[in-house]
Amino acid sequence: MIAAIYVEADGPYVGLEGIDAWSADRDARTYKGPHPVIAHPPCKRWGRYWQGSPSDTKRYLKGDDNGCFAHALWAVRTFGGVLEHPADSAAWDWFGLLQPPRLGWGWGQADRFGGRSVTVCQGSYGHMGQKETWLYAVLPHFPKMDWTYPTDCKPVEHLSHKQRLLTPLPFRDALIAMVQA
Repeated sequence: MIAAIYVEADGPYVGLEGIDAWSADRDARTYKGPHPVIAHPPCKRWGRYWQGSPSDTKRYLKGDDNGCFAHALWAVRTFGGVLEHPADSAAWDWFGLLQPPRLGWGWGQADRFGGRSVTVCQGSYGHMGQKETWLYAVLPHFPKMDWTYPTDCKPVEHLSHKQRLLTPLPFRDALIAMVQA
């Protein structure tokens, strides 16, 4: 069994055999184990527009995600698994994680807890955008990933919000295989 935490209620993890999906309605922050996790914590307050878009009238605090990233990091360190976040996420610095090597350099040491991190492009796994992504993992074995940079994908800025959030099935399957190994 694998717990997929912080996933979309209608997303690609829901209904899969061997996957316990935790969407917003289950409040993934309450997940206390014992299964390894695939974590997709919200990224909105960790990215380039963490304070809100230029047209927003309300301003936000960097990292104000109600403890979701902190919980996801704790779950991966405690039960094993993988955490996915956009490349250049401010959460890495905030939580003292070493930034992963750039594409093609493999898994790099991320912290003193046995965690390693890597950069991949979800476009190499079927996403319609390039979608550079950082993975943080605590696993017995760190698999080889597809570290190519797709040139036939759209820049992420040209995609809708819903399109940017999509997890392509080959990427989902790679994360599941990584945690099952």
